[in-house]
Amino acid sequence: MSAPTDSRQLVDKAASLVEAARRAGADAADAVVIRSHSTNVTVRLGKVEGTEASESDEFALRVFVGRKVASVSANADADPARLAERAVAMAKVSPENPYEALAPAERLVARPRDLDLFDPTEVAAAKLTGDALAAEEAALAVGGITNSGGASAWAGLGGLVLVTSAGFQGHYAVTRFGVSASAIAGTGTAMERDYDFTSRLHFAELEDAATIGRRAGERAVRRLGARKVKTGPVTVVFDPRMARGIAGHLAGAINGSSIARKTSFLKDFMGKRILKSDVDVTDDPLRPRGTSSRPFDGEGIEGQKLSMVEDGVLRHWFLSSSVAKELGLETNGRGVRSGSTVVPASTNFAIEPGGISPEDLIRGVGTGFYVTEVFGQGVDMVTGQYSRGASGFWIENGELSYPVSEVTIASNLKDMFLNLTPANDIDRNFGTAAPTLAIEGMTLAGS
Repeated sequence: MSAPTDSRQLVDKAASLVEAARRAGADAADAVVIRSHSTNVTVRLGKVEGTEASESDEFALRVFVGRKVASVSANADADPARLAERAVAMAKVSPENPYEALAPAERLVARPRDLDLFDPTEVAAAKLTGDALAAEEAALAVGGITNSGGASAWAGLGGLVLVTSAGFQGHYAVTRFGVSASAIAGTGTAMERDYDFTSRLHFAELEDAATIGRRAGERAVRRLGARKVKTGPVTVVFDPRMARGIAGHLAGAINGSSIARKTSFLKDFMGKRILKSDVDVTDDPLRPRGTSSRPFDGEGIEGQKLSMVEDGVLRHWFLSSSVAKELGLETNGRGVRSGSTVVPASTNFAIEPGGISPEDLIRGVGTGFYVTEVFGQGVDMVTGQYSRGASGFWIENGELSYPVSEVTIASNLKDMFLNLTPANDIDRNFGTAAPTLAIEGMTLAGS
């Protein structure tokens, strides 16, 4: 996939905005371009339902006048002088912000690394259509599948251009390709639905479309005949798809913004045990071809790989410059642009694998609940309370036996993290990754 607009031209336009801001009276400024270009094809029952293409390069200028700050957005054709004058005028009448500022010049990366995030492969709409149709056809061919939930294939590009008055100029682009399929098994009130997908930064690394469709069909059929189970305490095993959600709750709880706002149940746990002693959690922005890799963050800082949790003990928050300053700390290069502001976020975040296979983990559970889907919004990040609807399979004599649905699992995330055991089957092709996870001591509400 070729970049639709030359990145150097975007850097020059961003630089012109910063220069205009300084001429208009700003003490400091930065300009960003958030890039998004994509093509998506959806099909259902052998027919194309939609082909969507979108392209945008969104400019934002942030200016500082003393401790006052203002931001404005614009398109590529905006007049730099007028935009800068408007931004500076807005800043002058804004309240002071004691925390927001440009990143220190000495922290800016001089030569951003090439992390191999861009694939120049051109994927025509006809190819995307063919892959989506192949995925759906394979799903419908699975015995027991009665309908299609549709399939899709996509190709896209995203990226960031950043110029600051402290002398930083950088840009990078990230390509993404994918195929997904959804299948329906059974009839009437006994219908079940499931899905599968593949997504990669490099087109050649995508899984075969037919394989994705077949797995979606097999997963849907496997859910037929679901039962309820009795209410009581249970060890819950989260399959990797659901385990990534547990990892996501942990990432959110150690985000510096939540700590500064005092809206995280882990706000008082720095340097304390939050996981078992042999469990590690990492975050690595510099992993080559990583889904959430970036050579520099939204402020021009190169983040390093961090052990966020080491031997079960919490060691770091995710920090941008402003949040770090508010907490009396230094940024660790986790700032991302959210519109014209900078907030901290994880990169390639992972609950690291343990030393046991998922089969042995399940065997050791004996009797429990293997979760393949959760739904509902019952997670309170302030208190840690966790309560979600779930479906999956009952574990009996150390093996998956029959499908289960219409139950609720509940606990508190603090207790869940302390009782978490990871298997060794991690898939790092996700920005938030986790292996199969067993969590003891949860409550199941069923029949």
